[in-house]
Amino acid sequence: MTDDKDVLRDVWFGRIPTCFTLYQDEITEREAEPYYLLLPRISYLTLVTDKVKKHFQKVMRQEEVSEIWFEYEGTPLKWHYPIGLLFDLHASNTALPWSITVHFKKVVELLFFLKHFHCNLFLVSRVREWLLHFSNFPEKDLLHCHSKDVIEAHFMACIKEADALKHKSQVINEMQKKDHKQLWMGLQNDKFEQFWAINRKLMEYPAEDNGFRYIPFRIYQATTERPFIQKLFRPIASGGQLHTLGDLLKDVCPSAITPEGLHVQRSSKEEALVSPCITPPAVLCSTVFQKARLELI
Repeated sequence: MTDDKDVLRDVWFGRIPTCFTLYQDEITEREAEPYYLLLPRISYLTLVTDKVKKHFQKVMRQEEVSEIWFEYEGTPLKWHYPIGLLFDLHASNTALPWSITVHFKKVVELLFFLKHFHCNLFLVSRVREWLLHFSNFPEKDLLHCHSKDVIEAHFMACIKEADALKHKSQVINEMQKKDHKQLWMGLQNDKFEQFWAINRKLMEYPAEDNGFRYIPFRIYQATTERPFIQKLFRPIASGGQLHTLGDLLKDVCPSAITPEGLHVQRSSKEEALVSPCITPPAVLCSTVFQKARLELI
């Protein structure tokens, strides 16, 4: 399972052509040119933020460049979701390149006025707090991510959650801090070999165990108030046979299965059937690197 490097590489090097455009109401000194990138599906938007910000800083006043966030057709994009997941949830039926709108959280010029006239620092800090509550940042939809340390912590929390399900946390707890850092740096710097040298350990299990304890998975939903479905699911049935992806979906999301196969509704105007659902989820789990977990859309 862990030696199929061709499949693993194909998943790792999956890319989404993307066009970043500045929101039309942002204040610029001249017209902002779009910025194009090939985004890794297994990475996070916050890991390309510096590149995007650097591009648009060229046409903006420095004081206008603050916290950055992204949206697609009016929907704020969650930075803690992998890029490929965001694309599949919101834009998989659209033409490429994927068009993402860039916003910079506003801190209005009263703050800079106060600083210019050397007002009390306590007053300035309180005004900043007040202003942020009236900024254009979608507080109800997005978490703040002020540094890469935040996304790294989120990533490692997901890794630990998945290993708790697969190995009772034994593998992740036996790793050293430098192993955790190598795992993260491999993802951040898009280094397949660096990442897989550590991630391989999270995908293995003793032969006598016949598989993971449970399959770590999430079925994400874009059209309901419940963002994802997650429950305990064993990779092997009581009779000893391997469970398939179809078995998992029948148990967790039976409405997705029809007699013809897996029913997929990508939008209100587009439906599809995928058949057959015969791949064991434990095999699929080995190809989803960034969280060492199976994520089904």
